[in-house]
Amino acid sequence: MNRDLSLILIFSLAILGPSAVIASAGFTSIYALARNPSAAPKIFTAMIIVLVFGAAISIIALLILFQLYAPGHAVVTPASQPHTM
Repeated sequence: MNRDLSLILIFSLAILGPSAVIASAGFTSIYALARNPSAAPKIFTAMIIVLVFGAAISIIALLILFQLYAPGHAVVTPASQPHTM
């Protein structure tokens, strides 16, 4: 597979996954607030926690991708390691 194509696919998955989590959390919290407005503090706290974890997942995924696909990154395989005894 072409390196650019694989990079585009992995970047899109790393962005779309957490984006779906954030969209789902927003929809669910608005729906819950509409059903029970008196539970707003508990719903707000849970929503903030979910949004923070969703953002953290996307940042970690992007950092891993930048590290893996950095120019000059050498992949060490067992065959390329020197034998020492």
